[in-house]
Amino acid sequence: MEVKDRILQAEDIHKATELLSSKLGKPVIIENKNFELIAYSSTHDDFDQTQQKTILSKKCPIFIIDRLKKEGIVQRLEMQPDPIRVHPMEELGFQQRVVVAARHLNHTMGYVWVQEADQLLDDTDFQFLEDITNHIGKLIYDQFMRDNAKEGRKEELLWQLLQHEYGSESQFRHEAGLAKLNLAERFSVVVFSVTAPQYKSMLDDLLQTVHRFRISRPMYVLKTEFQLILLVEGRADNRFSSRATARDFIEEVKKETGEEAFYHFLIGVGKEYTTLSLMRKSFLEALEVIETANFINPRPETMPREFATLGLYRYLAALYEKNSSEDYYSEDLLALMKNDMDKQTELLLTLETYLANNGKGKQTAGELFIHPNTLNYRIKQIQEMTTIDFQDFNMKAYLYTELLLLNNVEHYYKRYQSALRS
Repeated sequence: MEVKDRILQAEDIHKATELLSSKLGKPVIIENKNFELIAYSSTHDDFDQTQQKTILSKKCPIFIIDRLKKEGIVQRLEMQPDPIRVHPMEELGFQQRVVVAARHLNHTMGYVWVQEADQLLDDTDFQFLEDITNHIGKLIYDQFMRDNAKEGRKEELLWQLLQHEYGSESQFRHEAGLAKLNLAERFSVVVFSVTAPQYKSMLDDLLQTVHRFRISRPMYVLKTEFQLILLVEGRADNRFSSRATARDFIEEVKKETGEEAFYHFLIGVGKEYTTLSLMRKSFLEALEVIETANFINPRPETMPREFATLGLYRYLAALYEKNSSEDYYSEDLLALMKNDMDKQTELLLTLETYLANNGKGKQTAGELFIHPNTLNYRIKQIQEMTTIDFQDFNMKAYLYTELLLLNNVEHYYKRYQSALRS
């Protein structure tokens, strides 16, 4: 039996994905219309950085989706049935690939992504993809229906909340009441995601911590392959009480897990809301925190876990893309970097710490383990060799954002080093 016939007869999306990957000899990822992971080919382990992040977080990174929309790829997928070749975005860890929309009952169910790498797909491969994508669309639909049927009614309702796939709030609350699902009047969504597939067994231990913790603090839990999603309840008359519970739980996990293993988790806390229709928003906010952490690979404790305090970190991916595409550098930071390399100074680190502490000399000196007079001397050096004005808030905010990229994104740091050598 030909591979195409085997795919068309497959009743399982994962089996069809493996067959497709084997036929094309390429890594394959299938996502639903919200760019959330449905299946991937386990026989290929040479996924690019973007696909690895998609597999780990169960969703395509937001900055990639924004780029695809900006370049009109998403719009083209809605309009044409044939596959589209998407050119590489090397600065984002996105290799060249082919994508085609998978449809069922005249609706787009999701997308089939085939990573091309060195060997391009030919016209025969494109026709093959066209021939099988309608069946893939049906399998995506069937998988969704089966997953919902397998889960308990409570979980089904909670997933509907997170995906915002329900009618009116009053009708939803009625159905929740029938299922004995007691919904809080104040809540936040917290997501724990592992940093690599080999740590996913930690989620089982985390689940045990959840069960112990929620004896006294109510919360619901949903589990995916690489994530644990917590719906943390707060008290109706106590603003930010769900956020406080989330903080207490995170500290409990840190204590039970141990500090070293704790940092195998990426944690995002969505804002607190009191309207059920905003639960998905809290969920997406928690995921955005995790995607940002995935993007910058921060040192422990350097990045906020709460969306409400994410601040400048929200814009790092956009700034990275803009500066990289325009080949932009800060001349002031280049001058400090050159001095650090030539004279073994620590002016860049001093500047970052000084800005992070809002210009507080005593606190900065303490963190750097230097005498305040030494700090004053370094600040004077920085002022003499740059145009930095420490009275200019806009300049300080910009420099701090640039330093976050420089110190947390390896490729960005290498660009500066390359600029120094040229």
